[in-house]
Amino acid sequence: MKAAVFHEVDVPLEIEEVHIDSPAAHEVLIRTRASGVCHSDLHFMEGKYYMDTPAILGHEAAGTVEAVGSQVRYVKPGDTVITCLSVFCGECDMCLKGRQVLCRREAGVLREPSEPPRLRANGTPITQGMLLAAYAELMLVHEHSVVKVRDDIPFEVLALIGCGVTTGVGAALNTARVEPGSTVAVLGCGGVGLSVVQGARIAGAGRIIAVDPVETKLGLARELGATDVVDASGGDVVEKVLGLMNGRGVDYAFEAVGMKRTTEQAFEMLDDGATAYVLGMVPEGTKIEISADSYLRRERRIQGCTMGSNHFRVDMPRYIDFYLDGRLKLDEMVSQRMQLDQINDAFEDMKQGHVARTVLVFE
Repeated sequence: MKAAVFHEVDVPLEIEEVHIDSPAAHEVLIRTRASGVCHSDLHFMEGKYYMDTPAILGHEAAGTVEAVGSQVRYVKPGDTVITCLSVFCGECDMCLKGRQVLCRREAGVLREPSEPPRLRANGTPITQGMLLAAYAELMLVHEHSVVKVRDDIPFEVLALIGCGVTTGVGAALNTARVEPGSTVAVLGCGGVGLSVVQGARIAGAGRIIAVDPVETKLGLARELGATDVVDASGGDVVEKVLGLMNGRGVDYAFEAVGMKRTTEQAFEMLDDGATAYVLGMVPEGTKIEISADSYLRRERRIQGCTMGSNHFRVDMPRYIDFYLDGRLKLDEMVSQRMQLDQINDAFEDMKQGHVARTVLVFE
């Protein structure tokens, strides 16, 4: 199969022929139909997060089941599926507590060292990025990485649900449990941030303030549910948000950029007793600085959010229902469609801030 292979930090991905193994007992072979280009992958390419190389990145995908292992009963060849990086073992303490998104992956999710690798090229094993490796024509994944869905939805829409939508909408509905009539600020209007905007709207938030330096993204945020927008290119983001709130701060702030300063800004624009949720992948080793008096005396909180605190086999079909009844707008979030061999152009567009989401489409 063809795949975009990551070899070195700050070096473009290379389109190569890669061997993919046959499914083991609990594995599913999927023909990739669409794969979103997510900022999380760019973090690995820029060295902000570490991954063994060579590797195949990509984790926001949808496709069609080609083959299944001998013990798989959940899906069969021909089924339409969305993949999710929140693969769960079902046996660790977090899974047994119902928090599969925090699975410790201790029981059979990965192949044993004695087994052949799922991916290899010229005899060299290839790292399966986020246990999916979706920048490829085929994916070989554990059965607990997929959710079976209806087959009448465009694959590029399904792909968005695989990460950005589940992360953003889930952050509002599952992690924060945004209350009707509340006030929300969203820092960053890429695929994840725009999904937070929509999740807050679905939850009934009274005021949703979108913050971004790109005018076109702010316009899209308004279209998707933001009641107010703040242009971050001119600075003074916190002051602008507090000005809109008459100095009180917001009930919920969501950081969807992955930067130290925007994380601190999310905390600084909170009302008393409110919480900032960090969705963006802030680079490893970064220290976040917050004022002790506002933290301790005013009961403000800061909390991480992993993949929208999802139960993806329940949440993703629900998001499809939201899409079909018009509550969740996903077609509008697809900025452009590209082919696999254009993937480096897609990442350049992302770095320039031109797109909400690029989706790679496969024949």
